[in-house]
Amino acid sequence: MAIRLGNSCENCENLMTNNTCKVHGVKVSSSYTCDSFEMKAVLKDDRNCVTCLRYETNECANPQKAAPGMLCSQWAPQNAMA
Repeated sequence: MAIRLGNSCENCENLMTNNTCKVHGVKVSSSYTCDSFEMKAVLKDDRNCVTCLRYETNECANPQKAAPGMLCSQWAPQNAMA
């Protein structure tokens, strides 16, 4: 199964910090999308040891080297299932 980035409000540049659409003026969630969708220019991209699911666990591939700001090929987002 492929992983794809959906055209949901979470990925839209019109989403304000309080989960309100600045185009339509309504509260939205990740299940919403519309024809005014504009993809954010940059999505959250802070991949490093601190944001890795395996950091400071027995699953870490490089426990002696892992440190904030570093990244290895075993990185997994913290909200992923182990």
